[in-house]
Amino acid sequence: MSQAFEVAYPNLTRWVDAYGWLEIGADEYSPSLIRILDPGGMVWESEEDYSSLDEALQAADSAIADWLEEQGLD
Repeated sequence: MSQAFEVAYPNLTRWVDAYGWLEIGADEYSPSLIRILDPGGMVWESEEDYSSLDEALQAADSAIADWLEEQGLD
């Protein structure tokens, strides 16, 4: 199994393994590209447009790193 995602986005990997899930793509409730959620609801929501999916995932990885630090989970 490739570990490319885990290497490129370690904080998102940690999030999905331990805390919640990701949604990718616009839906009927939000035009954001990426949403990070836990059982309590939305933790972070991206902008609508990025130049690439990689750029959006990098923004999400950075945002969740900040969130984990703020929660004392880093």
